Amino acid sequence: IFSDVYNGTMTFLPLEENSEGKYMVKKCNIYQIQLAHIKDEEWSVAIVAPFPEDWFSDGIAYPKLAWLGNELLSKLAKWSVEQKPSEFKSTLSLISVAKYSKVYQDLKEKYKDMVKVWPEVTDPEKFVYEDVAIATYLLILWEEERKEKGLTKKQSFVDLGCGNGLLVHILNNEGHSGRGIDVRRRKIWDMYGPETHLEESPITPGDSHLFPDTDWLIGNHSDELTPWIPVMAARSSYSCCYFVLPCCFFDFHGKYSRRQSKKTQYREYLDFVAQVGFVCGFHVEEDCLRIPSTKRVSLTGRKRTYPPTEWALIDKQITQYINNRQTCAVVTYDRRVGFHQKDHSDSVCKEAGLELPENDTETAGTIWMPGFHPREKVEQIRNCASLPRDFVDDVVLKVANLLLNATPQKACSSMRDENSHTWNQGESLSLKEVAEHLNRETLKRLKSEYGGLQTLLKNNHQVFEVLNGRVHIRDWRKEKPSRKPKPEVKRRLSAEAFKTRLCWFFIHHPDGCSLPSESCPYAHGTEELRQSQSIKKKKHI
Repeated sequence: IFSDVYNGTMTFLPLEENSEGKYMVKKCNIYQIQLAHIKDEEWSVAIVAPFPEDWFSDGIAYPKLAWLGNELLSKLAKWSVEQKPSEFKSTLSLISVAKYSKVYQDLKEKYKDMVKVWPEVTDPEKFVYEDVAIATYLLILWEEERKEKGLTKKQSFVDLGCGNGLLVHILNNEGHSGRGIDVRRRKIWDMYGPETHLEESPITPGDSHLFPDTDWLIGNHSDELTPWIPVMAARSSYSCCYFVLPCCFFDFHGKYSRRQSKKTQYREYLDFVAQVGFVCGFHVEEDCLRIPSTKRVSLTGRKRTYPPTEWALIDKQITQYINNRQTCAVVTYDRRVGFHQKDHSDSVCKEAGLELPENDTETAGTIWMPGFHPREKVEQIRNCASLPRDFVDDVVLKVANLLLNATPQKACSSMRDENSHTWNQGESLSLKEVAEHLNRETLKRLKSEYGGLQTLLKNNHQVFEVLNGRVHIRDWRKEKPSRKPKPEVKRRLSAEAFKTRLCWFFIHHPDGCSLPSESCPYAHGTEELRQSQSIKKKKHI
């Protein structure tokens, strides 16, 4: 990277190592960021690539040119002028940034092939590089802990709610003994091999899920387990630490309910999880990770605020705090003040609004909260795809008629014949207006699905177009063919799906279909219907 501050340019020259071990400049991927003063307080920022026609992108080491121009450029301009004070800590405040950058690049290179063989439906680039970044952070944090404590043996860990298991795989590969536990096995688990230790099992917070021989508990987007992880670490052993990266908002007993309107929901939830850590006797440290996610604030409990002799009191206040949360009798926690940590037992309880009965010395028993429900092993499909076909058809017809009969009507000239015949495109309505015309039972049934009415309408894209919260009837004459050539697989799918379903407009629209039969991808009558061919996907692992 060449920095020319005087001329306001940063030039990036990608280097590639050849077979002889020499580094060569990859000329086709050179790019430059330019800052220029126009007049007064007006500036411009630009990204220049001298050889755009030869630009190479592998989606791993080299970004797409469109991303540089459309995404990065707008963010550079935004970051340059915004003066919004951050409510979070600066990025990577607990570790060495230089060391992080070095280790991250090494691990990214080492595990980049995972992107190519990712068998899950989730975005491989996001999940692979996010887990590489989290692993990098933990490896450096643990290395510094070993130096501080004079340890030689690498820390052990348990990742609770490990999901795809990639974080466990990387940490195991880098020499840390540990395992991941999740209620549902993922397809990618089979790819890691026997050196990666993953278990399919539900996790219910209680005496059966304590880890006395484990150094660290990890909660990476662990959802309903997130507030329990500091509790499990505290009760596992005095030396057990934890790291959580909160994402979805859960309390001990279910979804988290907001209590303050002056904070963002995310900030309030982070304060709650931090408060749990303090009640459990941890000195809680907050940090911001470098990951491709909006939820990137981590909370770490590395040190205790009490001596081992006070464990009984801490355990008692944990039990009382959980019980108080269940009855919503708890005060909020201010992240700037925290708890006074010199009188560790009584003062923490008083500030958290806890009354400790003198004779209440036992924990809540084998299961710490009988009402706790771990997530289901089988993930429910709630994207309207499982709704009965006749129900979906009925809603589609009602909404279409609503748009067609709304006034004033949009009449578009038809290209089907030479007469002045017009095709009724109907009116557009907001999702709220559409919902107001559906009966309560229909709305209740749709509400049980993720996305509800909007998802159902988007699923029926043959009939509807949903733009900026408004519903339109789709006019297929306006559909522009993509300039980009489709991949071979998508071309085959389109060809094999042609005329395998009936045209909704041909059957239901008062003016019929806006396209002639030969141009419409759907069948104009049963005589045009083709038999659907099932396409088997090959997996290259």
